[in-house]
Amino acid sequence: MVKLNSNLESLSENYLFVEVARRKQEYAKKNPFAKIISMGIGDVTLPLSKVVVDEMKRAAETLSFKATFKGYPPYEGYEFLREAISEKYKSLGVKIGTGEIYVSDGSKSDASNILDIFNRHSEVLIIDPVYPVYRDSSIINGNKVRYLRATEENNFLPMPYEGLLGDLIYLCSPNNPTGAVYSKEQLKKWVDFANQNRRIIIFDAAYEAFIEDKNLPHSIYEIEGAKSCAMEVCSFSKSAGFTGVRCAYTVIPKELEVNGHSVGKAWLRRQSVKFNGVSYVTQKAACASLTSEGKKGVLECISYYKTNARILSEAIGKLGLWHIGGENSPYIWFKCPKGMTSWEMFDFLLREANIVCTPGSGFGESGEGFIRLSSFAAHEEALYAAQRLKELKI
Repeated sequence: MVKLNSNLESLSENYLFVEVARRKQEYAKKNPFAKIISMGIGDVTLPLSKVVVDEMKRAAETLSFKATFKGYPPYEGYEFLREAISEKYKSLGVKIGTGEIYVSDGSKSDASNILDIFNRHSEVLIIDPVYPVYRDSSIINGNKVRYLRATEENNFLPMPYEGLLGDLIYLCSPNNPTGAVYSKEQLKKWVDFANQNRRIIIFDAAYEAFIEDKNLPHSIYEIEGAKSCAMEVCSFSKSAGFTGVRCAYTVIPKELEVNGHSVGKAWLRRQSVKFNGVSYVTQKAACASLTSEGKKGVLECISYYKTNARILSEAIGKLGLWHIGGENSPYIWFKCPKGMTSWEMFDFLLREANIVCTPGSGFGESGEGFIRLSSFAAHEEALYAAQRLKELKI
């Protein structure tokens, strides 16, 4: 008899952002003249830079000639893109070889699919609150999930301690949803903990391009000892605006092994079975974003969104609400007033200010009573939203 994966029954009926969209649509239907500003989902709004689009056009043109046509791409990605990514790490003072880089269609996919190569009895440690994909993917896969609470008291940056359980450890810095960023000293403690206890860190660096403090690490490999205990997932989505184009990469150092077996080889074997690679056109576009001209476009986009973040952060501050993020992250994480729950505050902001946010409870139990605002909006919308926030009667 055919049966569905019973682990799916342990998930909430709707994925967080599906529920946010449903409530937004329901409100818009009842209030057709309301000007709703969406600051919920972390989707970019600026167009791709010209250098990226021009390269996509050139790459597409080459596919119209027999001599330059490309079929299936290499499972690990084209060498030209992996070399460009390797150079990016070199600029951070980190040596990563092209054979340690695996190109994919998204960091969300990699952060979820990486569980395939580990035993399903492996316990997964997740910081709560955090990006729902880590939790939901672990549950679907049948892994036992353990939580480490991030709170206002620890600035949403919990640290390891003796006796902490979890074979696989998800760390996200800058964090989604809180915007909190681990320092080098804090990450060193995590790396030392993982090495001493033979754990593996899955480090999500999707928002590293937003870090402006030169003392904060962009990669876990800036930390001594990380190559023997950590893999890193990163993306072009938020840096180059590829949320709809889809391109990312995972770094697995050759030193990373489990019981003498290469984790990188296991991942490539998995990818060759379940994934056919990223298109030539997309990889050429990603490579263009890493050129000197492409980096200028990336910095312009990042600066645009960070300006939005500062505007929103200032508005939240004027309301007298506790908040973090907005400096080295595109997200602002703030505490709901007057003991409101996250969904109560969501409805309040939608009703009173026509602003769509994301309820913190959707990211985990420790997110209850908090709200995430995204700065991925048009600049005029950020200004408008900030004005509406300042006028709220809280």
